[in-house]
Amino acid sequence: MGFFDSMKVMLGADPLRTVGKTPEAIALHEAKRQIKGAERAREIKLQHSKKASNKWRNIRWATLIMVNLLFVLSFRFDVQLVEGALTASRVVGFHFADLNSALQVMLAYKHILINLVIGTTTVLLLWLLLGGRSFCSWVCPYHLLSELAEKVHLMLAMRRLVMNYPLHRGTRTVLYVVFALLALVSGYTVFESISPTGILSRAMIYGPGLAVIWVGGLLVYEVFFIRRMWCRYICPIGLTYGFVGSISPVRVKYDLRNCLHEGDCRKVCLVPHVLECTKKSYAEDVQVSIGADCTRCGACVDACPTGSLKFDIKGMDKLL
Repeated sequence: MGFFDSMKVMLGADPLRTVGKTPEAIALHEAKRQIKGAERAREIKLQHSKKASNKWRNIRWATLIMVNLLFVLSFRFDVQLVEGALTASRVVGFHFADLNSALQVMLAYKHILINLVIGTTTVLLLWLLLGGRSFCSWVCPYHLLSELAEKVHLMLAMRRLVMNYPLHRGTRTVLYVVFALLALVSGYTVFESISPTGILSRAMIYGPGLAVIWVGGLLVYEVFFIRRMWCRYICPIGLTYGFVGSISPVRVKYDLRNCLHEGDCRKVCLVPHVLECTKKSYAEDVQVSIGADCTRCGACVDACPTGSLKFDIKGMDKLL
C-alpha cells in the first residue's frame, strides 16, 4: 500500500485490493492457490497447536503502566522529575505537549505560545521516531481500560448476550474537523473536556473528579454496544499521531511467504483494516509495511502462528 493510499484508509476509505502486484508476489499467490483446501486446513491446525504468545502485550502493558506511574509518583513525592499530565508536561526540564491538545489550545485562544511550540516539537520528534499511533497503545491509559472492556465484550458476545454495532470509520475524520471548528469558534477546548485520555491522566495524578463518570459510561457502552468505540471511531488523538507515524521508521512488517491466511491477526487487531494485505491473494509484495493507522501494539505479532508479522525498523536491514 502506497503512502497516499495508507492515508486515505486511515481517514476512513475502504482498503482497495491491490492489482499492481510484484512478479514475486504473483508467483507466491499462484503457488498458494495450488495448495488443496484439506492440506491448508491441516497446516493451520498444526500451527494452532503451538501456544499463543503474549510477549508484546505484556511488554506494552508494563510500559504503559510505568509511564503513567511516573507522573503519579513524581507528583505524590514532589520530585519534579515529571511534571504535569499526558496532555502537557515537563520531563527533566524538557517541555512535552500532546499534539492534538496543543492544536486545540492554539485554535481556541488564537495564539501560539512558545512553550507549546517547544513541547510539540519535542513530542513530534519522539513519536516520529517511535511510530505515531504507538502513543495510543503504549502510553494512553484509556487504551488499556478499553482493551480490558473489549475482552468483556467478546466474552459476552460468545454467549450471544451482546452485539457489536460498528460505526463508519470516516466518523473519526468528521469529528476531528468538528472538534477543531468547535475550539476555533467557541474559544474553548471542547475535546479536552471530554477526552478520556486527559481525564484519566489528571485523575490518577491529582485525584478523580466527576469527569471519571463520563469515562466509566464510555467503557460500559463499549462493553454492550460498540467494541472499542472511542479509539476506533471517535478519538482525534489517534488520527493526529497517525499522520506523524506515517513516515516513522518503526513499523510492523508482513511477510507473505509463510502466511497461512488464517486471519488470527485481524481478529485481535484494534484497526483490522490495516491488515487487509494478510488476506489470501491481497498482498502486493512479498514484504509489506503495515499502514499509518497501525498502533504498533504487537497484538498481531503475538497472534500470528507462523511469524509472518514482525516489528521492523525501516532501513536497518541495509545497515546489518
